[in-house]
Amino acid sequence: MKIYFRLLSFAKPIEKFAIPYVIATLLSVFFGTLNLALLSPLFETLLKTKQSAISSNIDQENSSSFDILGTFREFVNDSIDAVGAERTLVYVCIVIVSSVLLSNVFRYLSQRIMEDLRVHTLLNFRRTVFNNVMNLHVGYFNNERKGDIISKVASDVQVVQFTVTNTLQVVFKEPLQLIFYIVVLLNISVKLTLLSLIVIPIAGFIISKIVKRLKRQAKEAHESFAKMIGFLDEALGGIKIIKAFNATERTKEKFNEENVFYSNLNRKMVRRQQLASPVSEFLGVLMVAFIVWYGGTLILTNDENALAAADFITYIGIFSQVMRPAKAIGNSFSGIHSGIAAGERVLDLIDTKPEFANKTEAQPLGNFSQSIALQNVSFSYAEKEVLKSINIEIKKGTTVALVGPSGGGKSTLMDLLPRFHDPQNGTIKIDGHDYRDLTVESLRSQMGIVNQESFLFNDTIFNNIAYGKPDATEEEVINAAKIANAHEFIVNAEDGYQTFVGDRGNKLSGGQRQRVCIARAVLANPPIMLLDEATSALDTESEKLVQHALNNLMQNRTSIVIAHRLSTIQHADTIVVIDKGEVVEEGSHSELLAKKGLYHRLIEMQTFSE
Repeated sequence: MKIYFRLLSFAKPIEKFAIPYVIATLLSVFFGTLNLALLSPLFETLLKTKQSAISSNIDQENSSSFDILGTFREFVNDSIDAVGAERTLVYVCIVIVSSVLLSNVFRYLSQRIMEDLRVHTLLNFRRTVFNNVMNLHVGYFNNERKGDIISKVASDVQVVQFTVTNTLQVVFKEPLQLIFYIVVLLNISVKLTLLSLIVIPIAGFIISKIVKRLKRQAKEAHESFAKMIGFLDEALGGIKIIKAFNATERTKEKFNEENVFYSNLNRKMVRRQQLASPVSEFLGVLMVAFIVWYGGTLILTNDENALAAADFITYIGIFSQVMRPAKAIGNSFSGIHSGIAAGERVLDLIDTKPEFANKTEAQPLGNFSQSIALQNVSFSYAEKEVLKSINIEIKKGTTVALVGPSGGGKSTLMDLLPRFHDPQNGTIKIDGHDYRDLTVESLRSQMGIVNQESFLFNDTIFNNIAYGKPDATEEEVINAAKIANAHEFIVNAEDGYQTFVGDRGNKLSGGQRQRVCIARAVLANPPIMLLDEATSALDTESEKLVQHALNNLMQNRTSIVIAHRLSTIQHADTIVVIDKGEVVEEGSHSELLAKKGLYHRLIEMQTFSE
């Protein structure tokens, strides 16, 4: 229940919905019960005999003071005496119709309020989950399946919010309805009611046994669905590779295996859930049959303790409805198991905290004015040490190139600068301040990033360029595109700057995507540029256009560049050679060539291969 109440906390302020819901439900249940209770006076009126009403034996000595039936019966008897049975029948019908109308009006209001609560809960829950996901550190997403996260934010949240509101509805409404029914039944016959209510605890015990395993199965089902979503995401993202390697059938078979497992699991869960309903219904019918036999025997034998025929028919009608709220309560247990299983998965995601956050006393970084210094910086992924005691100083206005064999730690070092990760040892200082003492937002606002993977959002070219500056004017966007050598191909596109680029920008070529990314960085106009192999995936012609755009981008800025083509960074102020996580050489192009070390070998190898 701890998990359930925590899930319920997302409905706050719940009193805004709870108070009107309680009032509407109370009135709905009252009039709904009254509809059935009024059957007895209706039957008595149809019999047109005062004796049928007077002779009614309803255990007067044990009758509740809450005797609406008795009061209404007196009204019927007086009315029959005064205006006759036919006119009284009209009055009774008007009362019943009014009661049914009021019952349905208040039921509609209670359902409407509950739906508002459901939407409110879903909004808060999904917002909390998504906000927390967006706040997590970049390293978290390297270890998690994207499909699992998507499943939690989309599917699991949906299951939870229905469970929370439906269970809340059942926990209040159905027991209240059950109490009202029992009160009326006791009002008619205490002895028969106490005897007949034995079925309810028996039904509850049997149903609890049936749904006992549902929570574990529900958790497995949610995890299986997350795997399917993850696999679907991978298949759609890698559709060209799948086709190229003739892996279509193998991919379909792998997806189908998980789909069969998920479907079988759901089948087992549904069978258990569906079994609860007929079991409770059978027990209810069994008890009604017993009441009909027992009460009918008393009436047929003219037993002095027997109910009047009208009361007995009303009693059977009401008791037949008792199992409906009892069954709803039983069914809610199966629903809550599934909801709590999904809730545990979502709460795990909400409870996941980023590895670092702004310190309480963190200060915003002003304008970058001096240098970036890495002092004895070390970093590891789990047990694998990637960077070892790195010492580099990057002065304002200079271009520093990071080169070296693949897997040496260049990209990891680049990820440390915008604080996607924190070093395990050592410090990174910006203008003399430890960057852990600065706010992350102000730090990243000083940096522009162009990655090897040119990611664009499924939006227009204009909005992608203006992503870092949403209030940019058309003139500013066009100027940024011109600097990035992108303006010409954009104006020749179908809708110019309003052309949609498709999912991840797949409607554009690699070179075009990269130039749009560069234009995005130009418009943001940061003083520090981080360029991670921005031309590595391009053909020669596109590379020249992009490299020219990068040269324009780096003018009058501090630039840290990772380049796979060493010819593009020969004019860098400082070239840092990194191998196996360590700085092995540092200097200008000519100085490093003169050393005849690793940089010289890399130059020779690349020249030879070209």
